[in-house]
Amino acid sequence: MDVDFPYHYDSRGRTAEAGEDDHIRDMIEQVLFTTPGERVNRPTFGSGLLQLVFAPNSDELAAATQFLVQGSLQQWLGDLIEVNDVRVESEDSRLAVTVVYTVRRTQEQQTAQFARAGFGQ
Repeated sequence: MDVDFPYHYDSRGRTAEAGEDDHIRDMIEQVLFTTPGERVNRPTFGSGLLQLVFAPNSDELAAATQFLVQGSLQQWLGDLIEVNDVRVESEDSRLAVTVVYTVRRTQEQQTAQFARAGFGQ
């Protein structure tokens, strides 16, 4: 078992644990929402997705985000997952990211969805 993200305690007051599939999803979330430079010992870790918060929401933003997400996931999690598809949808001030990936250990395909509101108008 791995430590669940974000860190919290379980009902017994112990560090919450996550199964392997949940842990991989948690790691995808960490890659997506960590800004490069945030981690002292890994200054290039992350995707920079949150830096796009103030960019105007458009088809161009969605395409750039798709490229950014796929590259970051391949760089940081390529030994654990194979990224099959990244879909980025922008509508008004909402950006939704869907990642379809295959867990290398089990060869099972998974889908993870993430959404953020408040991106540039």
